[in-house]
Amino acid sequence: MNISSLTIELITGFLFLFVIIMFIGRKVINQITPFTFIGSIVLSELLGNALYDDKVGTFYIIYSMSLWAILLFTVEYLGRKSLFFRGIFQGKPSALIKNGLVDREILLKNRMNLNQLQSLLRQSETFSIREVAFCYLEPNGSISILKKPQYQKTTLEDFNIQGKHAYVPVTLIRDGKVLKDELKDLGYDESWLKEQLLSQNVTNYKEVFLAEWLEGDGIFVQTYLNK
Repeated sequence: MNISSLTIELITGFLFLFVIIMFIGRKVINQITPFTFIGSIVLSELLGNALYDDKVGTFYIIYSMSLWAILLFTVEYLGRKSLFFRGIFQGKPSALIKNGLVDREILLKNRMNLNQLQSLLRQSETFSIREVAFCYLEPNGSISILKKPQYQKTTLEDFNIQGKHAYVPVTLIRDGKVLKDELKDLGYDESWLKEQLLSQNVTNYKEVFLAEWLEGDGIFVQTYLNK
């Protein structure tokens, strides 16, 4: 491949990418849905492979990118015009937490576990499930959170009060199993944990889907019976 051919193909690819983004919209870049994520990857691969393949000329770059752009535009058009196709191509948000309780069936349906949910919450500056009233898994894999009123953000300056020491919530039981290392780090033993569970009318570890301790706020327990 000589310099002139590469230059022409690069300019052609650049212009076609620009046109495609103008017609299809910024969703391809933002990758709002799984489909746009895949679409943007394939689009970049079409251009990248064509540029470095000596057997692929400018015509094939134009043809392949144009065909893919038409397919993307068709999908976007159908998604705008039809609720049926919108549900197929874009997906729907899933309620992982409803009224403060984790929906285990929805969690499993989305191939997630409790650890992954807690990680996503922490990335959204929410360190305890007890703070969450509703949590939705969006089609692009991010989460949207509505906190309970008492945990919604306010400024201490509004109330003219001094701040208190911040504590990190600690998960003590997950999926019916005691996390002994976390319990030991808190300086407590299983006897203390049993007392805390009894205060919530829970007598068996295996009944507990999630148990979390927060200094100053006590224990939060969700059993398998809570739905």
